Amino acid sequence: MSRGVACRPADRAARPRGVPGAPEIVDVAGIPMSALVSRAPAPRAVIVAMHGGMTTGRYFDVPELPRQSLLRTASALGFTVVAPDRPGVGASAPHERLFADSARRRVDLVHGLLDALVPPGSRGAGLFVVGHSRGTELALQLAADERGADLLGVEIAATGRRLHPEAEKVMARHRRGERPSGLDTVLWGPERLYPESVARGLRVFAPNPSYEAVEGPRWQEMLPRYAAAVRVPVHLTLGDHERWWQTGPEALADLAALFTAAPRVVAEMQADAGHNLSLGRTALAYHLRVLSFAEECAAARG
Repeated sequence: MSRGVACRPADRAARPRGVPGAPEIVDVAGIPMSALVSRAPAPRAVIVAMHGGMTTGRYFDVPELPRQSLLRTASALGFTVVAPDRPGVGASAPHERLFADSARRRVDLVHGLLDALVPPGSRGAGLFVVGHSRGTELALQLAADERGADLLGVEIAATGRRLHPEAEKVMARHRRGERPSGLDTVLWGPERLYPESVARGLRVFAPNPSYEAVEGPRWQEMLPRYAAAVRVPVHLTLGDHERWWQTGPEALADLAALFTAAPRVVAEMQADAGHNLSLGRTALAYHLRVLSFAEECAAARG
């Protein structure tokens, strides 16, 4: 897809290195796409971080929580990071009808965004994609696409094959047309695992694209198809207090078994973590695990 020129915030030169400012916006085939960007000089590689539902790219860099920021941690270790607002979120929200029925076009939009913000000559060893929750769908679509073979690897976090019993109850109420009470507890509990500001409500909320209401219920049947098409190393993470998806060694093994074409699959439990791993008290530990895997992938690329 054709691309425009990045519109970079005016305060970029005044900010400390590694501290993202306002989202940068580029035009991709007539659709504005936004992303948070933290650039490292001579980057080791580029981390592309896909946020989940009801959030934006800001999920990976909440200014009030610098220790939880993937962008700040990764750039301090020599990685450039791009955290797009997924298609239908952020700057592209008014245009979601143009790509609602086309996963391929959403993948093309992300590639157009990346080509504008981090052209191929500025990517170091290459691209490593991180997907959280609903963002794992787009991450796997990027990896399963024919261009996905060029990725260094992919991190899939907070997704699974079977719903947790508590999530099943929430979804049953939703199917009956009732208010899905308990959703907040399932997605944001237990509160003790998060900084106090997150427990008070600092959760980077944003409306979900309308097309996700149609595609979301089909995720469990779509996941095996996408996973089987991934041909790069895969890292899988579930929090030990995950309440949307079933967790534990057996659940991780079932998920890992889907990636039949991946040359390497590493599945790990993150201790003291709930669904939103990148906002919890153990976010730094989780991010360092992901970046360690990305470094291994970059080293293997040579």
